[in-house]
Amino acid sequence: MTTPSGPPLQVAVIVGSTREGRVGDGVAHWFTERAAKRGDLDVELIDLVDYTDFPARYPHTATTAMARFTHRVDRAEAFVIVTPEYNRSFPASLKQAIDYAYDEWHAKPVGFVSYGHGSRGLYAVEALRCVFTELHAMSLRDVVGLNLAEEFTGAPDADPGSAADQAAETLLDQLLWWGLALREARATRPYTS
Repeated sequence: MTTPSGPPLQVAVIVGSTREGRVGDGVAHWFTERAAKRGDLDVELIDLVDYTDFPARYPHTATTAMARFTHRVDRAEAFVIVTPEYNRSFPASLKQAIDYAYDEWHAKPVGFVSYGHGSRGLYAVEALRCVFTELHAMSLRDVVGLNLAEEFTGAPDADPGSAADQAAETLLDQLLWWGLALREARATRPYTS
């Protein structure tokens, strides 16, 4: 299926946590299953746990792993960051990966699926908004925020009418709108920073 503006929007869903025992992979799979049902999106899951060969320090020359990750970011037209909240922020593994790319993030929309206890991971999202603003990306207003104490027992409520499902649909609708608008804008006038 194509969108009104051409082929499906290329969306990268990035799993930001690499901790053992994490629930981020389950949250990401729940979200990507919903996104994959849409014909207007082409969804790719990027799990940072698959990048164990990222360097411990930022090198002068990009490593193969860094180049592979950056290429995947470049290929995407929109992003959904799946992040936990650790100590009112997001994980170091996610910051490290984000910093490997720069121009590749420009003029593309970024949505967030966050999780945590009580705050639903929203402190992590607020910290990420600052990072993506600096990277000239468009962060979406609406967020899918999950409270692990109430809503997550392996996957959020599978009921299509659940608050989590409704929030996911809203996020995907906004991501598509911004993704298509920015695709057209980049094609008409290449973005410069």
